[in-house]
Amino acid sequence: MDNEVSDFTSPAKKNKRGKWVSSQQKEMIVNHYKSKVQANPKITIREARTIISKELGIGEKTISNTLKEYRETKTVSSPNKERIHKNVISKTDDFDKYAIRRKIHNLWINRELPTLDKILSVVNEDESLPSFSRATLHRLLKSMDFVYTKRGRNSALLDSNELILWRRRYLRNIKKYREEGRPIYYLDETWVNAGDVNTKVWVDKTVQSSQHAFSQGLSTGPVNPSGKGKRLIVVHIGSEDGFVPGGLLSFESKKNTSDYHDEMNGQSFRDWLLCVLPKLKDNAVIVMDNAPYHSVKLEKCPTTNWKKANIIEWLQSKGEVIDSTMIIPELLDIVKQLKPLYDKYEIDELVSQHNKTVLRLPPYHCELNPIEMAWSVIKNHVKSNNKTFKLKDVQKLLIEGVNKVTEEMWRNFISHTENEEDKFWNIDMIVDELMAERQDLVMTIGPER
Repeated sequence: MDNEVSDFTSPAKKNKRGKWVSSQQKEMIVNHYKSKVQANPKITIREARTIISKELGIGEKTISNTLKEYRETKTVSSPNKERIHKNVISKTDDFDKYAIRRKIHNLWINRELPTLDKILSVVNEDESLPSFSRATLHRLLKSMDFVYTKRGRNSALLDSNELILWRRRYLRNIKKYREEGRPIYYLDETWVNAGDVNTKVWVDKTVQSSQHAFSQGLSTGPVNPSGKGKRLIVVHIGSEDGFVPGGLLSFESKKNTSDYHDEMNGQSFRDWLLCVLPKLKDNAVIVMDNAPYHSVKLEKCPTTNWKKANIIEWLQSKGEVIDSTMIIPELLDIVKQLKPLYDKYEIDELVSQHNKTVLRLPPYHCELNPIEMAWSVIKNHVKSNNKTFKLKDVQKLLIEGVNKVTEEMWRNFISHTENEEDKFWNIDMIVDELMAERQDLVMTIGPER
């Protein structure tokens, strides 16, 4: 029998999922793409991507990311082999958590029981939010201090009792301070990236396609840094009179972490606040969140992790007479009674010495701080005018953005925040009313069945 030659070649061996793609492989992807475009200028990126994937055995997503990197930087990078695996809780930022919480509260406002399936539906319908599986969303909500109430097969999500109590105390206190006519200041921290730029821009229509632009080494939009680059950590404080003059603090980030809170510490925040306090009106109230550097304790109180001898030593330093037969649970019970006298924050005491009061926001309630809207104005100014992506230029834009936020804007932001406060107050009342109508609902923190 004559030897037959097959018209088909064996497909390339598929790259193992999760395996690093080297810079040489990336260069091969780019060269393959250029050859496809040169042979057929009308080929779409999607068509070329599929063909290259089959020929090289590399996933289409990797090919897409490599081509995007090359278009933006005109080069390809070596892989970062120190991959950090993040869980859903760390991957979901505060803004997404805020949006999810708001959707749950809106269900309560509409007098609907927010079941996990309802929440999953409204969250996944929102294209601005990540898409979740049922189990993943459940884990995230649990981390956000939500608990379930159960009624037969039905279940509903509630804020935890601790969070509800914190929120109610906050709403009562800020209302009381306003009625007393006390000046209220709001402080917060944020960040600004050197690479921040608006994603929607005017483009040159004479460049007729991204394929053509790519093959000619052109770009259809502004050339941005492929990464965010350097960033500024920003701290400021404001009231209905606007930002406090001389209250802006900004400095270059030195840590390569996703959480800008890692940049600040208790001492640097304390030093900044010491400079700001004399600029504030007397008898003022300062609203702040519970970032770790806001919450450095004046003195550490014993916990279950303490050794028995250290607990006894602490109690005796407070003048307590300890019976030698006492066991650790009995000692900690005495600690619990004394804790309100000694469990205090350094910042609260510092502010109190200047005849002012700290009011702490409940966790996950950034919408109750009007400075968040001021940050939005400032960041938009930076993004709209950022041309160089250099940190010194971004710092100038930051100052310009701060100056753009007027007293009138601040008063509008505060008015909007007061409406949000009313909303939360009403949500708690609605939930309380609905729960009273369903006496058979039982609280649980276990998984929903």
